Amino acid sequence: MGLFDRIKKAFTGEKEAEKPEEVIEDQENSEVDADKGIETIDTEQTPEAEQAPETEKEASPSEKTEKMTDLVEDTVEQQPEEATDLPVQEVEPESIESAQTSAELEEVEQATESLAEETELPEISPSEAAISPEPVEEPIEETVQEKYDKGLEKTRKSFGERMNELFARFRRVDEDFFEELEETLIGADVGFDTAIKLTDSLRQEVKLKNAKKPAQIQNVIIEKLVDIYEAEGINENNAINLQSDGLSVILFVGVNGTGKTTSIGKLAKQYKDDGKKVLLAAADTFRAGAIDQLVVWGERSGVEVVRGNAGGDPAAVVFDAVDKAKNENYDILLIDTAGRLQNKVNLMNELEKIKRVIQREFPTAPHEVLLVVDATTGQNALVQARQFKETTDVTGLVLTKLDGTAKGGIVLAIRNELHLPVKLVGLGEGINDLEVFDSNDFAVGLFKGLLKEE
Repeated sequence: MGLFDRIKKAFTGEKEAEKPEEVIEDQENSEVDADKGIETIDTEQTPEAEQAPETEKEASPSEKTEKMTDLVEDTVEQQPEEATDLPVQEVEPESIESAQTSAELEEVEQATESLAEETELPEISPSEAAISPEPVEEPIEETVQEKYDKGLEKTRKSFGERMNELFARFRRVDEDFFEELEETLIGADVGFDTAIKLTDSLRQEVKLKNAKKPAQIQNVIIEKLVDIYEAEGINENNAINLQSDGLSVILFVGVNGTGKTTSIGKLAKQYKDDGKKVLLAAADTFRAGAIDQLVVWGERSGVEVVRGNAGGDPAAVVFDAVDKAKNENYDILLIDTAGRLQNKVNLMNELEKIKRVIQREFPTAPHEVLLVVDATTGQNALVQARQFKETTDVTGLVLTKLDGTAKGGIVLAIRNELHLPVKLVGLGEGINDLEVFDSNDFAVGLFKGLLKEE
């Protein structure tokens, strides 16, 4: 099954899931109508029911008490008359009065007990309440696909609005339509090269499929985007290069504010939960508070952090971290570096110095150099990735804040123009919301909601 077929299946699955709800609502409405019809027939056949006295209605507890007391008084009044029919016995007047009053009291007590049983709620002892507490609903954990669907919601909405505006301005598919489509795709951050490539192939595709309705044309556009995205991703490896035997060293680079430190803390938590022995190195000694921030993440993740003094030598911190990881048999070393621009020569030289320190102990390390970019910056993220790739050996990208932007199409541009694999994506603010990038789940989450019923 191709990627577009999977997206189409997910789209049709959602539509089919909506239909049973409509059927259930129709059945409920028909049942209500049927009940109303039955009630009208009954009222027409039995008009006497309307004239039934109100006394036949169920009495309240207070009315029941009054009836029972009246009944007791009637029985007490009738007792002397019934006694005349019986054989005459000599009984003292005082005993008669006491018997009457005792019988009266017994009947009243029985009446009140029966009413109490009907009205009082069963008592629950403190021990029973402690044994059976009220059930607490546990939050349902989201699947990875659900996280992609939720994280790409803003991107889908923005892209869908752009397409609706495009089709509202054109009544037919002509050259002006394709030129406007190019601008729409570029505005959606799918990249210039991708936009040109798509419109060129779409001209022939629309003619071949004889697509005339807006829904048909939009589905063809989505199909071609998926085909380009899939073709450019052949032989792309999105998995992080972890060593099966020995220490895995992962270096994080990028500009300030992209979420490097946060991504390191989240990734450390995941590896720790997987049973790995993880060590963090706070080599960002330039930014104020960067060391303390990583220490806090280390405490949250239950991972040890190697740190130095603020303003100190980052390479010295890395040296201590590598030495500790080697001697204490750590599985993974995650290194946080200072935010740097690709055109700052001194900072880029500092990055090369860190690499040399690592390679003294582990010649093949670092095993990953991950560039962290902010998805909310759109085309600026693409520019950063291109220039960092030219100046240092970047092996993959970490795309953060994808859930907070409508520019998720930048993934298409990065894959199509740079052929640089996205390794990790941030799909939320939670500690478990950093996910290993899955290109198919991303495509389904992005394009599923954009298909139209033809």
